[in-house]
Amino acid sequence: MAAKALTPRASLAPDRTERVLGALALALLVAALTAIARGHADWPAVSLAIWVHLATVLVALTLTPVMLWQPRGTRRHRKLGYVWVGAIVISALDSFWIRQVNHGQFSLIHLLSAFTAFQAPLIVRSARRHDHAGHRRAVRALVIGGLLTAGALTFPFHRMLGVWLFG
Repeated sequence: MAAKALTPRASLAPDRTERVLGALALALLVAALTAIARGHADWPAVSLAIWVHLATVLVALTLTPVMLWQPRGTRRHRKLGYVWVGAIVISALDSFWIRQVNHGQFSLIHLLSAFTAFQAPLIVRSARRHDHAGHRRAVRALVIGGLLTAGALTFPFHRMLGVWLFG
């Protein structure tokens, strides 16, 4: 019987892409916090669904660099990962109650919410299976699509955070 060929194990250390994604998450976090602070006069008019959405997104944005830059495979990484995935899922599901921008209808950004709701369980499944490459791909896809792209789309087009930030 032939011996199994050993393949080098992929490094669990953060790579350049993850360092950049973490930095972008921090930049988006700063922009969101600045916008929220600047919009304080309008806070009473903001719906509960939007506050829940903002809170869960802020948790995810705060944890993203921690998760991407810190050691992986630790108990801390696993626990924070569940918090991160929970925040992302709650944010995605909550977004379906936020439809003021498109006259009560769903908008294109809701496709990213559906993508997020689909992608999040893949992150957990790949981690539990110790599929490091699959987990890394799934996390990157969700950070890029469900967090950074969706987040960036909240600032233009006269949306609330954009109005508050650029006023």
